[in-house]
Amino acid sequence: MENALIGRKEEQKRLESIYNSGKNEFVAVYGRRRVGKTFLIKEFFHNKFDFYFTGIYQATKTEQLREFTRQLSETSNQELKRPSTWFDAFALLKKYLETLADKQRIVIFLDEVPWIDTPKSDFLKAFEYFWNSYGASQKNIMLIVCASATTWMRDKLFGNKGGLYNRMTNVLYLSPFSLAETEEYLQSRSIAFNRYQILETYMILGGIPLYLSMLEKELSLAQNINQLFFATNAKLKSEYKFLFSSLFRESTVCKNIVELLAKKASGMTRQEIIEALKLSTGGKLSTMLNDLIDSDFIRPYTGLGKKVRETVYQLCDLFALFYLRYVASYTGNDIHHWSNMTDSPSKRAWSGYAFEQVCFHHIKQIKAKLGISGIESNVYSYRNTDFQIDMLIDRRDQVINLCEMKFSLSEFEIDKQYDEHLRRRRELFRNFTSTKKSLHITMITTYGIKQNIYSGDVQSEVTGEDLFER
Repeated sequence: MENALIGRKEEQKRLESIYNSGKNEFVAVYGRRRVGKTFLIKEFFHNKFDFYFTGIYQATKTEQLREFTRQLSETSNQELKRPSTWFDAFALLKKYLETLADKQRIVIFLDEVPWIDTPKSDFLKAFEYFWNSYGASQKNIMLIVCASATTWMRDKLFGNKGGLYNRMTNVLYLSPFSLAETEEYLQSRSIAFNRYQILETYMILGGIPLYLSMLEKELSLAQNINQLFFATNAKLKSEYKFLFSSLFRESTVCKNIVELLAKKASGMTRQEIIEALKLSTGGKLSTMLNDLIDSDFIRPYTGLGKKVRETVYQLCDLFALFYLRYVASYTGNDIHHWSNMTDSPSKRAWSGYAFEQVCFHHIKQIKAKLGISGIESNVYSYRNTDFQIDMLIDRRDQVINLCEMKFSLSEFEIDKQYDEHLRRRRELFRNFTSTKKSLHITMITTYGIKQNIYSGDVQSEVTGEDLFER
């Protein structure tokens, strides 16, 4: 199926394979809100479905059923009466699909399913019955369900112990664009940013297609950010609050966790989060942390030699990081606010942490540049009371890369003091971990390191250009 989609090459290959499988398919598509799930499905199928219905945010059961019936009436060219239950609604859908029995492939797309499953609506029971009594036995049906609310997807579909247990044939996870895909997307819209500007764009908008689509080619990056966040009625000023209310049942606590982690660059353990927010130690917190992980807001890591209970959680959503650092508490009226922050201490501190998170989003590219793509390895962060290492790559070939990430406007210059810092940290790490592996200092910078008398102790380099590799 030819289309004009940017990026998503692997996802399109999988959809093509599933569509042509010649068997019954039940596909779940999930990922962070605004990441382009609905757009991918609609563009891939050229918006041609045998039936399509999307849930309505905060609508009642009656309102959902009314819209479902309207869509089915329009698709089937019949005037249907609104049913009072979801069982009756799916019976109407079955009756319509039976008229298409001779089609080689029937594609049904149910979008924002968690919004349809309103309290006491019995939607899930009816959906299970429809699929088990009819859909699952039809070899020509391809059912696609899509959602951003990962709690619902995990509990009601992936972890279903009832009628939908083991029914899904494929799960498709959609992640934010990589730097390469972001560049391709911006070029397709004639936005002439260089790679440094694309990198900074990514540090602010996080490779989220919808946010990138709001950029205007006539404006500079700084002007675009002013427009999106600081102008009167800025498009993204209220986006942060909507993200949480539309994604999570426990939206307030999830938001509190993210805002707490935004203040602690090195991350926090579960116990530290509990103490800081005065939360219960029950399983509810585990659920909320998993929701935030599944939605790409936070990342967990267990340090080298650490136990699972010492897992550290770190904010990795770049949009949330930027919003909380600069937009949430801004009360001024300067529509040129971001332009006026060029090279400020605050911007330098933010860009350092944001660049680190960009690197964690591009581990594949870092490993490729280091020539270790085929070597088994684990990526960690390391921290103790004396020092921390933001990224280390522990390799099966008896080497650990101690990665130092620096965002700068030109080549990064290592001076005598910084050279001593690097060597001291390497020895501290060796002493604290008692590792026998070789320790390689790796610099990950925007433009590489400047060669001088102090640069010789760096075993390997990765530049911003390398992060753009596919």
